[in-house]
Amino acid sequence: MRSTRAALLLAALLSSAGLAADSAPTVVIDRTALPQAVTDLPGFERRIFQDGRVYIAGQPNEEALKKLKERGVTLIVNFRTLAEVNDRTEVLYDEPAAVAALGMEYLSLPIGGETPFRPEVLQKVHEALLRHRGPVLLHCTVAWRASYVWAAYGAQYLGLDLDAALARGRAIGISEDPLSLLLGRKLKLVDAEPRPPQPTPAPLR
Repeated sequence: MRSTRAALLLAALLSSAGLAADSAPTVVIDRTALPQAVTDLPGFERRIFQDGRVYIAGQPNEEALKKLKERGVTLIVNFRTLAEVNDRTEVLYDEPAAVAALGMEYLSLPIGGETPFRPEVLQKVHEALLRHRGPVLLHCTVAWRASYVWAAYGAQYLGLDLDAALARGRAIGISEDPLSLLLGRKLKLVDAEPRPPQPTPAPLR
């Protein structure tokens, strides 16, 4: 999961034309600024960023979950595989049980191993964000998979073009594409298929 295959992974998440965009985005983001690192919330593996009302992070510990609850988070979305989640050398506690005990919703959308990046992930995230209008957390191990999901979500549901969406992911946890590094120049993603109408961005509040 460490290699960066931006075009293939974003295409896998965006490939379904059946993911209709709503008339207004579920998350209001500041398009003039990239996601911001959260420096006053310890307990995450490697990194945690915030973009609008969404936190994108690596694995939280139990104390971090409590702090998120205090900040109004009601939904935890985990992109780690079930094997990872159930491996106590990987995750030292029962995360689904801890989330439930705090009165938050836990949503497992595994990506990794034999479970690929796929458009259903975006659809499930979108449905969850419609149910939860306050702060939410998207996480994996070190925010790598979560960054790809958030970049693709921005392109599919927040009206961002692919380069702008990918830039938001790179600000969090997506490293430069190896092909771009080998060629010594920036590469631009383009849509190979017609896209559904994109939502009209709501004014910043």
